[in-house]
Amino acid sequence: MKTIHLYNHRFRNISLKQIWVATPVAVVAACIVWFATNWQQLIVGFLLLIAAYYALKKLIEQSTVAYTLTATHFQQHFAKGGWVVSWHNVQKIGICQHHHEGWYQPLPWIGIKLKSYEPYLDSICPRISTELLLGQRALLYLGLKQQGQIAYFEDKVLDSRPYLSSQGNTYTGLQAMLANRMRYQRDFYDYDVFIATSDLDRSGEEFVGLMRRYLAAASHDANKDGFDKQKGRESDLWKDIH
Repeated sequence: MKTIHLYNHRFRNISLKQIWVATPVAVVAACIVWFATNWQQLIVGFLLLIAAYYALKKLIEQSTVAYTLTATHFQQHFAKGGWVVSWHNVQKIGICQHHHEGWYQPLPWIGIKLKSYEPYLDSICPRISTELLLGQRALLYLGLKQQGQIAYFEDKVLDSRPYLSSQGNTYTGLQAMLANRMRYQRDFYDYDVFIATSDLDRSGEEFVGLMRRYLAAASHDANKDGFDKQKGRESDLWKDIH
């Protein structure tokens, strides 16, 4: 599978060379020249125009969410950093669902269930951990609500108790908070990592389909490698026998 890069919007690299940017800038510049009564107003007007342009550029950069899909892993990139998961560490991918009184309703989140928390926790930076913990509070609240455990929201939303992984490693601080949150979310939705569909360039169903194709290709390659190694061992054993 080839490596692809996706973005939540197409305005990530704004430039004065682009028509949709150059046209309004030129119009505003012409208005400044037309209405300025002296050179001081002209200078101030152009300085404000330049400041507005770079403020808009910075705002777009901060709001850009990017994704990288390769044959071996999946990454989500924010302006402050990102996280990565290997396809071999992914158990399943799907649309997160909320159930209430026997009815299931899809939520605007894509869920990823991991086989092990450790590689994910080790790859994520503290700033992104904080952003995820804050941005996914609604998911935790909804999960507690569907379980009738709203009274425990304050206890679980900031649960920083040390987390002991299946490999025997202890995580503390923000990593522990994130691991505990993932553990709660798995109980509610059977997923550990979540991607908001509002941060995508396509529908959640389409994105899930794309991710599943990469996951299936990685699984196929792993099985093929395992088969080739087994075949090689059998061939060596056959030579030893004869």
